[in-house]
Amino acid sequence: MIDFKKLTDIINSNQSFLITTHVNPDADAIGSEIALHELLSVLGKKSKIINHSSTPYNLKFLDAENVIEKFDETLHKTLFDTSDVLVALDFNRSDRMVSMQKVFTESKLLKICIDHHQDPESFVDYQFIDSEYAATGHILFDFIRKTKIVDITKEIAAPLYAAIMTDTGSFRFERTTADLHRLIAELLDTGIDPTSIYDQLFDESKFSKIRLLGKCLNSLELIADNSIGYMILTQKDFNELNAKESDTENFVNYIISIEGVKLGMLFIELKNGFKVSFRSKGKIPANKLAGVFGGGGHLNAAGARFRDAEMTGMIPKILKEAEDFYNNYLEG
Repeated sequence: MIDFKKLTDIINSNQSFLITTHVNPDADAIGSEIALHELLSVLGKKSKIINHSSTPYNLKFLDAENVIEKFDETLHKTLFDTSDVLVALDFNRSDRMVSMQKVFTESKLLKICIDHHQDPESFVDYQFIDSEYAATGHILFDFIRKTKIVDITKEIAAPLYAAIMTDTGSFRFERTTADLHRLIAELLDTGIDPTSIYDQLFDESKFSKIRLLGKCLNSLELIADNSIGYMILTQKDFNELNAKESDTENFVNYIISIEGVKLGMLFIELKNGFKVSFRSKGKIPANKLAGVFGGGGHLNAAGARFRDAEMTGMIPKILKEAEDFYNNYLEG
């Protein structure tokens, strides 16, 4: 249970907030940042949003006023000493900030984390974390409803809707409950346009992204009696198609859409190391498998990042670990 009273006290007793989120932000990350920024603005507070990564092109509509800034230590370092509160949104491990990790963790300012992922790291003063929520945007919406700290305006409702809709897989994942649909109805009552939000999120893809998806699907392989699937994208793939890492959002879900596949992995080569996205069906704990490699996430959606590591040589080892993990789960 999140202590919303404490969160209210922190907001009311401070005037300036620096908000950030994880590398390669998704709609829950960006939507939660914009919603919190709007909330603070209504209250007459000052807030800055500074991220390690640029905002993906399909999420820029959520930041209509261009308030999100890309981290530049020369420009922004003083803010980590002069703001009142540092806010970590939609992540609970400090390395997810990448270039901002050091300046954030070494700051003497009050730090808080609002998140819905499991296995949090202790790097803030106050954690407002509950993995039972469907999204970080869900936490913020529940916070506003229960505390009545501000009225839900369209400017707050739209990014919260985008956050919740995407993190529930368009309302099909496990935490999509009747209560959640009733909450979503309250957001729709503000007059937001769900069709427009969906179109901008999913139906305005760049040609390079669709071509990258084709290359990704062409790499698809099945193992473990067709129960495990994986795909691979290399830096060469990205460079040839002029595509970006952020274009790969949701690619891994195609693997577990295959009949009989229970566990899927997408290997993505980065300029420095590589990362793996894990997806699973049912009660197979993708987060536990990611945890073997120092990663984490949700029961059915998780990830791990390998810095200064060569992807090609590691793939067979990770596949073997995944197959052993899956077999042990079945036997257990």
